[in-house]
Amino acid sequence: MFQHVTVAIYFVYACLGLIGLGIAILFYMKLKYLATLKKTEQYRLKHQDYFRFIQSHLHEDSDLPVPPGKLTALERRVIQDKFAEWIEQFKGEIRNRVVELCDKAGFVKDELEQLDSLFFGRRVEAAYRLGNMRAAEAVPRLLQMLRKQSYSPLTIILGRAIAKSAKQEEQLKEMLELMLRHGKPIHNLVADVLLETDLDSSKLLLKLLEDGNTDFVKVALVAMWGQAVPEVIPALDRLVGAEEKDVRAEAVKLYLSSNPVLKDETIKQLMSDNNWEIRAAIAKSLGSLHAAGSIPLLRNAMRDENWWVRNNSAESLAKLGETGFEILCETALRGSGVERETALYHIEKVMNEGTDHDAVDQMVSFNKKRLLYDRYFGVAERKPVRQVAAVGGDYSA
Repeated sequence: MFQHVTVAIYFVYACLGLIGLGIAILFYMKLKYLATLKKTEQYRLKHQDYFRFIQSHLHEDSDLPVPPGKLTALERRVIQDKFAEWIEQFKGEIRNRVVELCDKAGFVKDELEQLDSLFFGRRVEAAYRLGNMRAAEAVPRLLQMLRKQSYSPLTIILGRAIAKSAKQEEQLKEMLELMLRHGKPIHNLVADVLLETDLDSSKLLLKLLEDGNTDFVKVALVAMWGQAVPEVIPALDRLVGAEEKDVRAEAVKLYLSSNPVLKDETIKQLMSDNNWEIRAAIAKSLGSLHAAGSIPLLRNAMRDENWWVRNNSAESLAKLGETGFEILCETALRGSGVERETALYHIEKVMNEGTDHDAVDQMVSFNKKRLLYDRYFGVAERKPVRQVAAVGGDYSA
């Protein structure tokens, strides 16, 4: 019995020793981190004059000098981080001069050597820094790492580094293929990575839209948002009829964002599509396009099984002047079920927003809608009473 107690006591002492050792290691790491921060700030101040000199000569044709003197590893890292910060801030020829200075100072060579490190963290950090320095010579190595890499956060880091550094479209296409080969739904993220490139993105996106790889098309459609590229309209016109549902939906939404002149037959076809996202997108756009001829389609769409389609249709009707607003009033008075509730919601919304109009034409339009409102619901009754919530309990969206 006493032997077991002795073993237990020794075990407790061992545990206490390990705990003490762990606490000592944590304190050491904390102190080392604070010392590094202090040293980093000292080096920033030490090389402040050098940084000012480089900045003042970035617009000149003369060669930029490398950092002076014999530098410690941390000192080089401080200067390298400053150069990387400038590369992110500057564009064009000024950025290129800083990139050349990074190569001339040996920073790119140092990070290339770190790609062979036995430590995973150092390899990740090296890939990240090579991308920040736009190191074109690192792209083949980074692509090689991406080929061997299973999907993980490192996939995104490598892809972004390649996109920043690549000087050839073929390298970007290979990067896209390697990132998307795992079948993950990361097209939005990959599109964001792709737009980091310094190459002509509009030309590249047009090629991707015409590519036979469906994943490339999805990435291009996402990346096109917010970019005015008239050359892609023919490709979008073709993709509107694509067989794949999500490609067709993204193409339709992007096509509508370009404010096209839609034919009545095209509107009718899109409003009857079996994908609710397409029906909702076209219903929303008809109000912005002021397509008064589509009022019957919007009226029928208020009976749609999907809440987004019904809501966007009612919203567009409210934007189509007195005629559209009168359709909403008729639906609220004589309709039933979810279409009536949707109409009531948007009627109340229009009437509540009426006092916010400052322009004369907006006030005139609102007064006309007020007369229609009073005709259907009476002057004394300030608003139609809804029996249930506007969404009608439909969660199909």
